[in-house]
Amino acid sequence: MSKIMAVNSGSSTLKWKLYTVPDEKVIAKGMVDRLGLSDSVFEVEFDGKKISEMGDIPDHITAVNKMLDKLIDLKIINNYNEISGVGHRVVAGGSIFKDSAVVTPRVIQQIRNLSEFAPLHNPGQAAGIEAFEKVLPDVPQVAVFDTAFHQTMDPVNYLYSIPYEYYEKYGVRKFGAHGTSHRYVSQAAANYLHKPLNDLKIISCHLGSGASIAAIEDGESVDTSMGFTPLAGITMSTRSGDIDPSLVAYLMQKMKITDPTEMVKILNTKSGLLGISGVSPDMRDLLATRKENDRSDLAIRIYINRIVKYIGSYIALLGGADVLIFTAGTGAQNAEIRADITNSFNYMGIKIDKEANEKGHGTRLISTKDSTVQVLVVPTDEELMIVRDVVRLTKYSN
Repeated sequence: MSKIMAVNSGSSTLKWKLYTVPDEKVIAKGMVDRLGLSDSVFEVEFDGKKISEMGDIPDHITAVNKMLDKLIDLKIINNYNEISGVGHRVVAGGSIFKDSAVVTPRVIQQIRNLSEFAPLHNPGQAAGIEAFEKVLPDVPQVAVFDTAFHQTMDPVNYLYSIPYEYYEKYGVRKFGAHGTSHRYVSQAAANYLHKPLNDLKIISCHLGSGASIAAIEDGESVDTSMGFTPLAGITMSTRSGDIDPSLVAYLMQKMKITDPTEMVKILNTKSGLLGISGVSPDMRDLLATRKENDRSDLAIRIYINRIVKYIGSYIALLGGADVLIFTAGTGAQNAEIRADITNSFNYMGIKIDKEANEKGHGTRLISTKDSTVQVLVVPTDEELMIVRDVVRLTKYSN
């Protein structure tokens, strides 16, 4: 039975899961935190056990070697040859990558060249790919891009109303994100409903720390809430979402900020639920404090308001909807937020089943039988989507 690894590398982290195929079973997972820093944390989980170690791990190659050697020590694999493929999450694929891609030297260079679109992500992900290539030189690698799914958008939806030459010269456009998640849950929803994906109009709500809404028709992305970067769209845990660009200039002047990256950092890390509430970026904390803290309640209501606006606009864009999906941390786990969002559409016949919404786990239908739109909770599995792309593309490339 083949074993394939799904990897998410960052500048200071490396997360992974090891699957067997074709049964798609996770047999081990783990991470390296504080990679390149002192007191790195190394973790492996398998068979209900968790092993955690501390010690300096200076670079990605050391991390990969340590991980694979530990898998052998724990008898999860017998040797490196049991790994038949590695898939890597890559945030920004720009306009170049319309699908996942088998890694070549040119692909790695293109990932690095696209770092200006995702400076916090692409460099670390390229480093992770190169580390695996050095340690496992004969094992095929596949890059899976968060932006690829949204390459099916029409220019009407991905272009900004600024001089067209900026698109021609600099590639400025909406790219979106969470494409791997939206792709996975839309297919999973179609499978659950026993309907062809290309017969469904779907609105997918990936509501995690980062959050985005996608309008999907015929299995393809029509539009999505995130923009040129993941900063745009709905209110998120620490990200502002959509904002008037003139406000950015105004605040920079008022706060005497001269470096635009400092302002972007504020919008990325100090805004959203955290910025409004002053309490926490975690929805669970806000729900626990909303009765005694007016700003916690306000943050929740703003969060729901922005999501409802996007869903409503996408219902109009698609000319109706067949399925509404909730996924990711808040989306899959928070019944109260799902109810508040869905109840905003009672006027158009969308009805939620209270018991189904509040109980159960896994993929499930939470709308009533007479609801005009079927509402589903679908836990996302981006790593499994990565593994499936490795299988699909490495078989094809051979």
